Amino acid sequence: MKSASMILKPELLALTVITVWLLIITIFFFRFYLYFSRIAKKGERKSLLALIDTVLRAEEENKKGIDQIAAEYATLRKDLSFHIQKMGLLRFNPFKDTGGDQSFILALVDAHDTGIIISSYHTRSGTRWYAKGVKNGKSTEHALSAEEEKALKAARTMD
Repeated sequence: MKSASMILKPELLALTVITVWLLIITIFFFRFYLYFSRIAKKGERKSLLALIDTVLRAEEENKKGIDQIAAEYATLRKDLSFHIQKMGLLRFNPFKDTGGDQSFILALVDAHDTGIIISSYHTRSGTRWYAKGVKNGKSTEHALSAEEEKALKAARTMD
């Protein structure tokens, strides 16, 4: 009798291992089945390979779209650097016979400090307007006055 119980023990052990193994495989299978069902629910029912192909095609299209957006963004960013971005305003009184700071200088420049400086000088007899071009922070034709330099410096420090 002792030998019969010894024979049962390895068989019982093998049966237990197989049962546990089947239980583990069943759990993994149902988890995979539930996951696949959730994925397939969003679209039409098809094989896993067809579903993966659909996902890969969509990813490829998304990558092309993202690349196109990145290229357009780079172009816009480059173009934006040439638009007026900085402004410097200086009010002052250049003449003793007028009261208050009614004259002003306005510097309008882009990211490369290229733009225009507009000066308005107010006197009792009238107001005079002047404009000077600026390229890379330097006047293109005429020397800048001390006040115009201050307005340009104020615009540069707006970064």
